[in-house]
Amino acid sequence: MVISAKGTRLNRRGLETRRHVLEVAIACLAAHDAADPASANQIAREAGVTWGTVQHQFGDVDGLWAAVLELILDEWELLPPSDSSPGIYSETTADRVAAIVDRFWNLLGTPRARAVNNLRTLLPGDRSELESAYPQTARAIADWDRVWTASYEGAFTGLPVNSERLRRVRIFLPGALRGLRAEFEMSTYADESEGRRGLVEAIVVYLATED
Repeated sequence: MVISAKGTRLNRRGLETRRHVLEVAIACLAAHDAADPASANQIAREAGVTWGTVQHQFGDVDGLWAAVLELILDEWELLPPSDSSPGIYSETTADRVAAIVDRFWNLLGTPRARAVNNLRTLLPGDRSELESAYPQTARAIADWDRVWTASYEGAFTGLPVNSERLRRVRIFLPGALRGLRAEFEMSTYADESEGRRGLVEAIVVYLATED
């Protein structure tokens, strides 16, 4: 059961309107970067609804951004745990790192990933300011971090890897892959597959090294 921001239960039409607004929001966010950011009013216009409809469904722009993040997180399986998906991972650290990098790389190439990335550039970088101005969105971002942490750690179940180094890789890997993806989306003569292979090899060596 889905409840609107006004506390009412949404019927089928209400659910269809909510989904439509969210899909338009994702498309707008994916198409507009920090130089030309998408606004909630623009999303309402392109969705063909009034701002009052957006308020009824989501409350305000904070509720809209949070709902966008929640929808995409619900759709994505960032990484299935290794013990429940034995066909995805092998018994080596190298193959599991490669599987994670490939999975994340493919997700980053989607419009939904661009929407998330562009949305995050609209938000305050300071955590306390984010939590004050956009409390629902901040909680949604925290949920993303919890899901990423759990799925990432689950992917290495059963492998004798350095736990502290594993934690550090979890922290820097999303940013490293976003940076690499941005580099290869510009004009370049560099080999994309070689770049990803180098990242995987560097991570594997790092994980195998003791402090």
